[in-house]
Amino acid sequence: MNETPSPETHPIVQFSDADLKAAMRRAIRTTAYLAVLGFLVATVLGGWQSGVYLLAGAMVSATGLYEWQQLIGLINARLDKAKAPRSTGFVVGMFFLRLTLAAVVIYVTLRCFHGSLYALIAGLGLAVIALTFEAVRLLRS
Repeated sequence: MNETPSPETHPIVQFSDADLKAAMRRAIRTTAYLAVLGFLVATVLGGWQSGVYLLAGAMVSATGLYEWQQLIGLINARLDKAKAPRSTGFVVGMFFLRLTLAAVVIYVTLRCFHGSLYALIAGLGLAVIALTFEAVRLLRS
């Protein structure tokens, strides 16, 4: 008999909710490491105020990743018909509160400090960089 071999499944196919949560935690940690490194570089190149801009953007990025992790956990619990770790109202309320606080942090940073706007944009982009690192890491495994 001529049997066809079963195609080898990629590890991404068996990606679980716990794997996603761990990946998001690593992305938050990577964002924090990149923020410290970026702060040092921005401070040396553009002064302490540019470093503060980068830290403000990185803080918004990291809290955004955390809130998305909470929203994803809530959605996954609903899809699995399991009990959500927190109530829907609380998670959604915290998401909108974080958005409001992020706007306040960015406004205060722009108003009180006079650093490089590029440093703020770089800080805001750190979450994208961290998530890209995680995606590449997961695709390579």
